[in-house]
Amino acid sequence: MLERALGPSKVMTSPSQCEPYSSDDSDIPGPVPDAVVLAENVDDIAKTLEVAAQTWDRLLEAGLDRGSAVVALGGGAVGDLAGFVAATYMRGMHFVQLPTTLLAQVDASIGGKTAIDHPRAKNLIGAFHQPRLVLADTGALQTLPEREYRSGLAEVIKHGIVLDAAYFDEVERSAAALAKREPETLERIVAGSCRLKASVIERDEQEAELRHVLNYGHTIGHAIESVTGYARFAHGEAVSLGMVAEAGVAERLGLAATETRARQVRLLETMGLPVREVGEAPERVIEAMARDKKGKEGRVPFVLAPEIGRFRIVFDVPKPVILEALAELG
Repeated sequence: MLERALGPSKVMTSPSQCEPYSSDDSDIPGPVPDAVVLAENVDDIAKTLEVAAQTWDRLLEAGLDRGSAVVALGGGAVGDLAGFVAATYMRGMHFVQLPTTLLAQVDASIGGKTAIDHPRAKNLIGAFHQPRLVLADTGALQTLPEREYRSGLAEVIKHGIVLDAAYFDEVERSAAALAKREPETLERIVAGSCRLKASVIERDEQEAELRHVLNYGHTIGHAIESVTGYARFAHGEAVSLGMVAEAGVAERLGLAATETRARQVRLLETMGLPVREVGEAPERVIEAMARDKKGKEGRVPFVLAPEIGRFRIVFDVPKPVILEALAELG
């Protein structure tokens, strides 16, 4: 199907994705058995220049050109790396996302951000390269490990906090069903998140300003990931901690009521996400924030939520305010 629409394709995936989709009774027609497997171990998938170069070699060996397509089958790391390879191979080739994790379905696969990591910062080297198609099957979420599933819920909650109060209410009401991964609830909530993110991307594809709203919780969350070596917290867990801290910043600046922060903390806790105990000195987290790629002329923007469903971008947040919010996390 994809080859008819986009020309010759190459599937990029992780080992955990190969077996379910390459069996004799699979309904998926793609060339998964001949996929570019990004690592021997799913935990070893590295968004590095070395792995990208190996993948470029595989595309060359397969005789693919800029009219061909790269198909990303997997989670966010697979999509980020596959998209970067597609954006840079022969100055750009077609790209299709088949996200299989909750985090990838509601966030990473939408918007065209592609990247590899740098030793000093996550996603530092990359490009905007929009996929021709994103196909999210929520049935794939039934087999996700519990921690990975709950990590994706952080992005779902984020969309409600800064973009849509009614959607946040819906997620609150659906918390028990989401915890049980009820299919109809999952389909409705995932579709809602996709709709909200797409509405932002349509108006600001390359993060000129509005798209910053999607970084709620990420300014501090990415810094937490950095100082903990990208090993202690899953991405969504770090974002959860970042949202709690940034809600604390908004409260301390007098932009948000105490209850606004409290509602966020309650929902994050209900969904099994961390809301305290970073275990790192606040000063180290602030040092990592200084390398935030969203900064302009050394000024790091904070996305804050004055109330559920609204956002405000604030520069030059006083350092003592950030330190206090981080200290409260522990």
